[in-house]
Amino acid sequence: MKGLVAAWVAAIFAALVANSAAAQTAFPARTVKFIVPFPGGGINDVLARIVGDRLQAKWGQPVVVENKTGAGGNIGADLAYQSEPDGYTLLLSPPGPLAINQTLYKHLSYKPQDFVPITVVGSVPNVVIVRKELPVTSLKELIDYVRTNPGKVTFGSQGNGATPHLTAMMFQGMTDTQMVHVPYRGETLVLNDMIGGHVDVFFGNIAAGGPPFRDGRVKILAIADTRRSPVLPEIPTTAEAGLPGLVSTGWFALAAPPKTAPALASDIAKAAVDVIKTPDVQAKFRAASVEPIGNSPAEMAAFIQAEAQRWGEVIKKNNIVVD
Repeated sequence: MKGLVAAWVAAIFAALVANSAAAQTAFPARTVKFIVPFPGGGINDVLARIVGDRLQAKWGQPVVVENKTGAGGNIGADLAYQSEPDGYTLLLSPPGPLAINQTLYKHLSYKPQDFVPITVVGSVPNVVIVRKELPVTSLKELIDYVRTNPGKVTFGSQGNGATPHLTAMMFQGMTDTQMVHVPYRGETLVLNDMIGGHVDVFFGNIAAGGPPFRDGRVKILAIADTRRSPVLPEIPTTAEAGLPGLVSTGWFALAAPPKTAPALASDIAKAAVDVIKTPDVQAKFRAASVEPIGNSPAEMAAFIQAEAQRWGEVIKKNNIVVD
């Protein structure tokens, strides 16, 4: 009997030691994965790699980026959602999977509101981009052109419910116009087809549209924001161009799977924000036309809730539904 009791005591002691050691193991102890729900080459992917590289140096563990595309970001989001809540798989996403798709889609395999917020990485205004050959040089001329060519002008987006799609729907509602939606799997694909003359309009972000605009391969007619961008100060805002209600800003946020412990989310957020606030990362963001943010999990949660309400109203007003 004494031997059995001694064995129990030894087993309990070993378990306590093991649990204590596990609790004291610093995160991360192995590779961390960023899931990006859109293709490589886009600004979402670029930001993930900038932040991932700096976190890898900070943590001393690999940080890898996996592009899991399709279904308006739902495929990648679902993969992150189903992952273990241990901090080793994170979602770095634009608005769709976190603030839009729950209103847009009739059925989702995940609940966006259950993701655990980490931080909003950065934001970028959308701009009105048109192909170089389109015979317009201003937002007013574009509106007139679309009105005289109903159902003939095409606009591209990263997929149904992406902010360029919803912004185009806002534009059509405000101007009483009708265009044809051509969905793609990423912004780079939209711009490539626009440069090739196959898409007329794209309400994409300034980070993606800036380089081909500077090279003369596309035209940018207006900034869909309340103030001009320091990146392209010569381009008027939509208000200055005669359409003040057309305001659309993209953003990219880091989130963890449901049930991730608040303390772990807070630790990851602190590391990510420290990285985002470093001068070299801020310079890289701004070189890509992105304004760095790096807020707290609580601030991100409030922001996402407000964005979900704002875009939800646009979706309902325009009766946009994806099966």
